[in-house]
Amino acid sequence: MSRSAPLEERLQRAWRDDDRLAHLLRPLAALHGAVLRLRVALYRFGLKKAGKLPVPVIVVGNWVVGGAGKTPTTLALLDTLRRMDIRAGVISRGYGRADDAQVRVIADGDRAEDVGDEPLLIKLRAGVPVAVGRDRIAAARALLAADPGIQVLVSDDGLQHWRLPRQLSVLVFDERGLGNGRLLPAGPLRQARALPPPPGSSSDTLVLYSTGRPSTALPGYVGTRQLAGAVALADWWRGEPGRLERLHALRGKPLLAAAGLARPQRFFDMLGEQGLNFRALALPDHATLDPLPWARTDEVVITEKDAVKLRPEALQGCRIWVVALDFRPEPAFEEALQRELRRLLPHGPSTD
Repeated sequence: MSRSAPLEERLQRAWRDDDRLAHLLRPLAALHGAVLRLRVALYRFGLKKAGKLPVPVIVVGNWVVGGAGKTPTTLALLDTLRRMDIRAGVISRGYGRADDAQVRVIADGDRAEDVGDEPLLIKLRAGVPVAVGRDRIAAARALLAADPGIQVLVSDDGLQHWRLPRQLSVLVFDERGLGNGRLLPAGPLRQARALPPPPGSSSDTLVLYSTGRPSTALPGYVGTRQLAGAVALADWWRGEPGRLERLHALRGKPLLAAAGLARPQRFFDMLGEQGLNFRALALPDHATLDPLPWARTDEVVITEKDAVKLRPEALQGCRIWVVALDFRPEPAFEEALQRELRRLLPHGPSTD
């Protein structure tokens, strides 16, 4: 466990219970709020402006910090676009890579440390073009230059990146909801709840709850998370899907479960529900896995987010299973999304 983990756990508890620590941090939250109001004013009076892009942008984001389910939601959204024959591309900051100021269109053979673990996972899972960069506008332009046939851009995160115009936002919540409803660091909120969209952008928003039931008063849709199954690391890199029977075959074996996620306990709980016997190894979010944090003699189950950082040819002798997550929004969400897409693309999918 990382040294910062106890502090992160203490903050999560403070945000949930609104305890003494949360109250002590309120002056810093007030400063955060003042900075946000200044940003609003700069855009409102035209001192700062959102960029312009030739295709619609859908932003998948959240109001709370850490692990609400943006990447699984992005993958589900991309699946809907694929089935509608709409050509999509993805832009992301590529958090955790060596130089996130550099704009880069992900190519075959790129490594997670250079492009980010979540963007690489999206490219591998969804098979769509992906570009990364701290400046999302620059990343979008680079991606469109590399693939002019893209009809819609999906931003994995970027809700608070005001320079990025957006025609639709998908706002994701998990079971934490709004926590104590306070801004960072006194609460989990990354932005004020009433923060308007940047001028020139649409306020159209779909709310999606990633844990099966609403956790705020905002009307929205729900989705369910479940484990799709397990697959050997080498087979995962060849594109083979996880299978439940393979996951169930691991029952009764002494396993190590490792997860470099914002909220690894959720993964461990799902493994336990499947009857697996394991030691849990919680790693920092976006953790590097060089050197390996476990012995080569261990039989290990990991997440797909960690699998993108482990090339099987360099791990001879390791027995590693990748456990895939299946996230499915309810049918009503997909129907609402399709209505929005028909509004954004009135001429329909590309015929190229």
